[in-house]
Amino acid sequence: MNMIQAINSAMEVMMARDPSVIVMGEDVGYFGGVFRATAGLQAKFGKTRVFDTPITECGIIGVAIGMGAYGLRPVPEIQFADYIYPALDQLVSEAARLRYRSAGQFTAPLTVRSPFGGGIFGGQTHSQSPEGIFTHVSGVKTVIPSTPYDAKGLLIASIEDNDPVIFFEPKRIYNGPFDGHWDRPSKNWSGHAGGEVPEGYYRIELGKAAIVRPGEAVTILAYGTMVHVVQSTVEDMGVDAEIIDLRTLVPLDIETIEASVKKTGRCMVVHEATRTSGFGSELVSLVQERCFYHLEAPVERVTGFDTPYPHSLEWAYFPGPVRIGQALKKLLKD
Repeated sequence: MNMIQAINSAMEVMMARDPSVIVMGEDVGYFGGVFRATAGLQAKFGKTRVFDTPITECGIIGVAIGMGAYGLRPVPEIQFADYIYPALDQLVSEAARLRYRSAGQFTAPLTVRSPFGGGIFGGQTHSQSPEGIFTHVSGVKTVIPSTPYDAKGLLIASIEDNDPVIFFEPKRIYNGPFDGHWDRPSKNWSGHAGGEVPEGYYRIELGKAAIVRPGEAVTILAYGTMVHVVQSTVEDMGVDAEIIDLRTLVPLDIETIEASVKKTGRCMVVHEATRTSGFGSELVSLVQERCFYHLEAPVERVTGFDTPYPHSLEWAYFPGPVRIGQALKKLLKD
């Protein structure tokens, strides 16, 4: 399966298992979603369980919170992560706080799906990576898969979770892994281990990172598209790097990170989001706090720049093999 098919399969499995699971959003019904992630679900489960909404992100999430409080498990789609900002008040002030302020009487078990990230020439309004905003909000979980296998297992676990989950889908790797070389032929998930997705039910526990490549020289922390870019870069350079795919930012598998950094003595963080206050800042702080006496060099960050996502200069902004390679050379030289 590719990632779109895996995400579709996860929703189909959960809707068949649990009649309280509802899919909603702009064009998710008859049209099947802008990326076709919900294709066929309305025909199978009906218009009361898979339905289109008006173009109002605040309304979509507000309705989903109410559904959750009344016992449903809504899976609203925000068509692009760039459009999630009108829903921030509902997500931050209502969904994230509902369990706490009701002393556990009400919960908001909604899973907000949204494609995010660049690499598709989407420009400033279809390429943003706002995950850092949600990791700052207590009461919300943030999940980002990097393979179809993980996408299905993590989405099922997210839908089953009793807390609100923001499920960001890296759209650059919907149809195949990406090595960061935009001028090379694209790849698909056929033949990749992460593309082997079981048809039925399985789940991947939230808060568990994956070591996608063991190594001894340096620990690299990444998620989403960057996992594949980093993996390709270190293999081309011949660096014995240990690559950790975080999979969930909140809850974070800090134990796996700590054990790896203490082993390698060096650490680098890679993400697409803007640098200032990006989630990489939190990762650097945690590594410094927990592994300071094991570090042989300062922790490096390779990120997007503090600018709107450019269209004409996309590959200068995108943390690709050149910038990752330069940071690795610096880190291993110290």
